[in-house]
Amino acid sequence: MRVQAERMTISETRSDGSSKKGARLLVQQLLRVREMTLLLLVGGCGILFSLTVPNFGSLGNFLSVADSLVFDAMITTGMTIALVSGGFDLSVGSVFASSGVVVAVAMVAGLSMWLSIVIALLTAAAWGFLNGFVITKIGVNPLLTTLATMGMARGFVYIITEGRVVTGFPDEFTAPGQAALGRVSVLVVIAALVIIVADVLLRKSAFLRQLYYIGSNERAARVSGINVERARIGVYLTTALLAGAAGILSTSKFSAAIPLMGTGAELKAIAAAVIGGASLYGGEGTVLGGALGLIFLALIQSVLVLLNISVYWQGFIAGAVLLVAVSLDVLIHRRS
Repeated sequence: MRVQAERMTISETRSDGSSKKGARLLVQQLLRVREMTLLLLVGGCGILFSLTVPNFGSLGNFLSVADSLVFDAMITTGMTIALVSGGFDLSVGSVFASSGVVVAVAMVAGLSMWLSIVIALLTAAAWGFLNGFVITKIGVNPLLTTLATMGMARGFVYIITEGRVVTGFPDEFTAPGQAALGRVSVLVVIAALVIIVADVLLRKSAFLRQLYYIGSNERAARVSGINVERARIGVYLTTALLAGAAGILSTSKFSAAIPLMGTGAELKAIAAAVIGGASLYGGEGTVLGGALGLIFLALIQSVLVLLNISVYWQGFIAGAVLLVAVSLDVLIHRRS
């Protein structure tokens, strides 16, 4: 009886030890997932700021933060896809403004709402195709290409508006951008759906999954039979169309098209995507991670606003966060 009891005690100890070891390994595996680490960081910051910053934890503040992220979330989704493929797009902010202004000018000129939207999306697609064509067919660096189209698209905005704010749209256009489901804006729901669909497709779709291979090793991707040129053009079309759709929704929400809209959006998108796990070297990143990185940046900005920090300091801190994120990405890849 004593021997049997001792055996049972030993087996229980082993099973208890193995279960603890298994749980510890599970936690370690979860923490290796960038999204889980970011989720814990965002949650921790939310709790800390709620306890220390007046009005931060209110429902109104969280709804306001979510509402402010709608357009940046759509742009960051496209930027994440571009970074995964080994490129990036500095023109998204200007394409955002371009589409928002085109749809406004078209409606003011007397065109129907849907025709104006189609023209605006085609304008965005044209900028994206131009980026993809120059990068893939001519071989110009993505930095120089998208920097050039950024200036061209912004110049195009000033040419057709002459620097004036465009207003005077039909109610059927402005109503969707200002609608709400309870206290949640319809635009927040649209942005959430864009993030979910894009994240699933990037993880599961065969066409988008090949972007990881292209971003990791373009030469190997070519040898394996992947049409790299077609994929890259598709990437820049996607980033431009997402930015264009965001620009149209922005004009609908604010009932105005402002030539300066979208200024600096590309830097925020890059920072959010890199914080979320995307790499400037390509082959890494998820749309969900980029969204969490954007939320993290929004929480910091919200705290700065509630603490009445000067808007100039807000720009300085946003730039510092981008510099730190990019530097960490470079250091991590240098070690690996």
